[in-house]
Amino acid sequence: MSEPPAHVPPSVDTVEAVVRAQITRALGGRRGMVEAAVPTIIFTVLWLSTKELRLALASSIAVAVVLLVARLVQRTTVQFVLNALFGIGIGWLFVTISARQGGSENDQALAYFLPGLIYNTGYTVVLSLTCLIGWPLVGFMVGSVTGDPTAWHQDRQIVRLCTTLTWLLAIPCFVRVVVQAPIWFAGKSGSIDPDSAVAALGILKIGMGWPLQLAALAAMAWVLTRNKTPVSGDTRR
Repeated sequence: MSEPPAHVPPSVDTVEAVVRAQITRALGGRRGMVEAAVPTIIFTVLWLSTKELRLALASSIAVAVVLLVARLVQRTTVQFVLNALFGIGIGWLFVTISARQGGSENDQALAYFLPGLIYNTGYTVVLSLTCLIGWPLVGFMVGSVTGDPTAWHQDRQIVRLCTTLTWLLAIPCFVRVVVQAPIWFAGKSGSIDPDSAVAALGILKIGMGWPLQLAALAAMAWVLTRNKTPVSGDTRR
């Protein structure tokens, strides 16, 4: 096996190690996952228990701000708290648009969940397309470490591995859309009680959030422990 490029850390000499490191960095570890999930949990719990939309939104933002201040005091990365605040802000924007269009409180609550459905749909489409055209997104994680963003594509073994991992990343997003979108549209059209639709979407957003993501990551971890693909090697394979 040839030596990995000079700019790759000595301890990271396989594709599997690179992907594990990049995914861990992208998720922010346990703390990053908690920071991303807690504001949404606060919103959902308060909405289900009080039916006060503004209170639920304001409380979720307040919790995110507290988490942000803690990060600033500790001088650690604020990326994951800002991601949560951004998500809440987009939700609030959709709620505001619904309110200005004369939507009821239930319509506004449904609007809060719409950005998540759009995001998961878009993510599913993008990830699937990268696999179908033979340039799986995870491959670019490898490229970001090796210093050459496209060299990995010359190695069929790496392409196969990254394709499998990219499909595994897409599955949670696809499942969320398949399960949650019919409920959202049914609530919006009145086919089911909007209040029940909001409650179901809130519960599903939590239950199909990190638990589903962690299941996909566990599957990825299993794939990553099976082989050891060199970061650099014979690209003619």
